Amino acid sequence: MQSHPNVRAVQDALDGADARDGAGTPTVVRLLPDAVHTAAAAAEALGIDVGAIANSLVFDADGAPLLVLTSGAHRVDTAGLAARLGIARLRRATPQFVKEHTGQVIGGVAPVGHPRPLRTLVDTALEKYDEIWAAGGVPQAVFPTTYAELLRVTGGTATDVA
Repeated sequence: MQSHPNVRAVQDALDGADARDGAGTPTVVRLLPDAVHTAAAAAEALGIDVGAIANSLVFDADGAPLLVLTSGAHRVDTAGLAARLGIARLRRATPQFVKEHTGQVIGGVAPVGHPRPLRTLVDTALEKYDEIWAAGGVPQAVFPTTYAELLRVTGGTATDVA
């Protein structure tokens, strides 16, 4: 699975950004024994708090992709977020829309490694964790990082999304 093109694309993006984990060492995508399609499943597999999982959620924002990296501990307030961003229609993207814009499938969407950069928001609730974990391009892959690194490597905007 390490040779899966999506995992390679994510690792290449992390390497290209000189991404670091919570210990300050280079970030490495890791493969879990089983697929983890939800934040709760990922947290259980890693033995961490669900809030330290950075869910990669793709939304259809007036027809354009919007990647929201949110803490696994809560849901995105789509109405409030749309109002703050001036988006008329913000809705969860279809699996086809997600695949078209990220090259990845729901349950494995990473914050990086997409065909083109996506407008990205990073949940401020993730800031309280020394290390957070995100998907690595397929449902079995994850990687550790920090809030500051997630903002940096994605070019994301710190946002209260709940």
